[in-house]
Amino acid sequence: MKLILVAMLLVVIITPAFAESLITFDVDTTKFTPGEIVELNGKVQSGLEGEVVAVEIKDADGTLILIRTVTSDSNGEFSLKFKVPSTAAAGSFDVVTSMELDDEPVSESNSFESVASVTATPEPVVEQVVNCGPGTIDKDGVCVVDTTSETEKVVAEEKSSEGGGGCLIATATYGSELAPQVQQLRELRDNQLLQTESGTAFMGTFNDIYYSFSPIIADYERENPLFKEAVKLAITPMISTLSLMENAETESEVLSIGISVIMLNLGMYLAVPAIVIVGLRRII
Repeated sequence: MKLILVAMLLVVIITPAFAESLITFDVDTTKFTPGEIVELNGKVQSGLEGEVVAVEIKDADGTLILIRTVTSDSNGEFSLKFKVPSTAAAGSFDVVTSMELDDEPVSESNSFESVASVTATPEPVVEQVVNCGPGTIDKDGVCVVDTTSETEKVVAEEKSSEGGGGCLIATATYGSELAPQVQQLRELRDNQLLQTESGTAFMGTFNDIYYSFSPIIADYERENPLFKEAVKLAITPMISTLSLMENAETESEVLSIGISVIMLNLGMYLAVPAIVIVGLRRII
């Protein structure tokens, strides 16, 4: 009988010590809606300052939308901000906070019903008509230079000029018609190719094909710097090989050296990658 009384007394004495929750927290339920930023504030029991608190939150469908750890400060307080995913199901959100005490997990949970906050009715959006001047176009409400028409103008001028046009892709790649690489191509055309019958015939056929796609590539280079750098890496070796044509002066030299340069580029851009791919497949 005495043992029973002692046990009951111990229960009465010990129970108040654990009556206080080890972790308490609260959130603003008016913000607990999909797409909103929520701030969770909490506090751990005295003596547990500096302990790490784990926070898990599930939406109304039971989907885990947040799992994070936060360390309580010297006062035992902790807080964190998070954004409720737009895909989260509205309704009752379950929040569970937990920590380890003497290697034993201790947790506190609570449910928060999202309360829709009063929002102002958005004003109707009036589309603004932007009138752009000649040579410019409307892009996201701002007048910008129409590079398409600019390129078409350059193409027309280049194709109508005596001896054929320049290189739209090289000009867009290196930034100026005065760039050394562009000048090298121009001098090769004027001083070697157009001085021979076979070279002139080649340039006529080449221009018909080249100007069918080069304006598109040149425009895209102006809009995309990464693409511009990729094109530069691709054409720089080819331009280097064309320097061999500077030694061609006669009809036969233009033909022989020209064919050699073409074969060199085919090997560099097609044969070498093909050999590498085949080699890698054998290794794999």
